[in-house]
Amino acid sequence: MIRNAAFDLDLLRSFVSVVDAGGFTRAGERVHRTQSTVSQQIRRLEDYVGRPLLNRVGKRVTLTDDGERLLSYARRILALAEEARDVLARPCGEGAVRLGLPEDFAAYRLTRLLASFVRSRPGLRLDVRTEQSVNLRRDLERGELDLALVKREAGSGEAIAVWPERLHWVTSKANPVVRDLPSLPLVFFPTGCLYRTRAIHAIESMGRAWHMAYASSSLAGIQAAVAAGLGLSVLPDIAVRPEHRLLTARDGFPPIDRTEVALISQPGASAATLRLAERLVAYCNTVQARAA
Repeated sequence: MIRNAAFDLDLLRSFVSVVDAGGFTRAGERVHRTQSTVSQQIRRLEDYVGRPLLNRVGKRVTLTDDGERLLSYARRILALAEEARDVLARPCGEGAVRLGLPEDFAAYRLTRLLASFVRSRPGLRLDVRTEQSVNLRRDLERGELDLALVKREAGSGEAIAVWPERLHWVTSKANPVVRDLPSLPLVFFPTGCLYRTRAIHAIESMGRAWHMAYASSSLAGIQAAVAAGLGLSVLPDIAVRPEHRLLTARDGFPPIDRTEVALISQPGASAATLRLAERLVAYCNTVQARAA
């Protein structure tokens, strides 16, 4: 049974070295210890976890099932420790800005804007993650993000800036979904997606049946599935592709409105975070002007 204490990094390092080198002698050379010292460290690690980790056959060693399970964790623990040392060894600069984006805003043009921003501030580290808006809002509340663009119901909270969204029902231009199907096939992000919720509500309000024909956490996957004719979806202007055909009220699909993109920051945001927010506001204003 594992004791209530942290793993010893030296023991994990020797364990990984033995596995990578295929034996104790070569592992000792890698970690600059004698073979007997490495062997003792492996025994200490096995005592700590309470299970054998290596099968010893002559000079060769192989992993037990428990050793194989531990190996991936050991590599990750050592990698995180190395990353922490690297970060703390860097000269102090402007710190870091943790930015969250919905995937349709993480396209080529916006990545160029972010790259330009980082080049202009060499002392800043920018950490960007793309997620569904429901996850980005959760990460903001947990303090895991400093700034985020999120999709939400219109007027549902404070923000640095907001922009109304133009959403469209879309089908395939080459292989459109037949309107009179007994159940409408839908293509959306997994549960939690604002567009998915609004689309299902609209279809049920029409008295129509529906089923989820294709769910993907990738915007590119959704765009491709719609283009191939697997189902209908709702996409903002920025995500509609030439292979898509827009559906309107004349096709029997009511408008999806009252959604917005909001730029939200943590209270007491750093100067670097506010400078990045200014750049994002300018970008979104440009996108909004083109869509008008």
